[in-house]
Amino acid sequence: MDTVTTPAGPRRIALIHALRDSVEPILGAFARGWPQAQTFNLLDDSLSAAVAAEGRLTTAIVDRFLELGRYAAAAQVGGRGTDAILFTCSAFGPAIEAVQSEQRILVLKPNEAAFAAALERGRRVGLLVTFGPSLEPLTAELRDMAARRGDTCDVRALRVDGALLALQSGRPGEHDAAIAAAAAAMSDCDVLVLGQFSMARARAAMDPAMQARVLTTPECAVERLRQQFGAGIAT
Repeated sequence: MDTVTTPAGPRRIALIHALRDSVEPILGAFARGWPQAQTFNLLDDSLSAAVAAEGRLTTAIVDRFLELGRYAAAAQVGGRGTDAILFTCSAFGPAIEAVQSEQRILVLKPNEAAFAAALERGRRVGLLVTFGPSLEPLTAELRDMAARRGDTCDVRALRVDGALLALQSGRPGEHDAAIAAAAAAMSDCDVLVLGQFSMARARAAMDPAMQARVLTTPECAVERLRQQFGAGIAT
């Protein structure tokens, strides 16, 4: 993978969220995997409510993503601009693609790195989500990526009902246990992707054998960005 040449100093990564529950997992992944990076957050949690209400991505929702992308790309601190944008919201693929087509800096989808890593591990890929509108677009995104790579991919996708509500209602243990139980039922998969940033915490609730086959989107995204920008600080 080629590295990106940018001015000296820590890389500045904009994190754009449509769920409050995505913020802590990605900040934790940066702290563990690439602490040298400087991150800043843009949150609009009405976006997830909008797509759930509409049942699809409307032009208005896409326009809001474009505005967020423009704001993030233009943000500067001490004369240093934004090096990359990472979206943490999984149900908005076409809207993120619109931002990618408009911006000259790197714009990364939330599941892009995890899906690429999953396809390296095996043909049978399990995909778990807790936000209903994410299920179909993420399944399609994974299959499309496999087709572009010339891979054969057998995707088994499942929504874990009630888990997100439990997390947002202050019952994280219930959230984690539900996802762990769903993962255990996918033991025949070569690799399992937890398809939302908010789900990453549930990996710790799984048995060690399953943990070894689970990919979380925050960790994969941070590793992809760290590799993309080399050591993280230009000299």
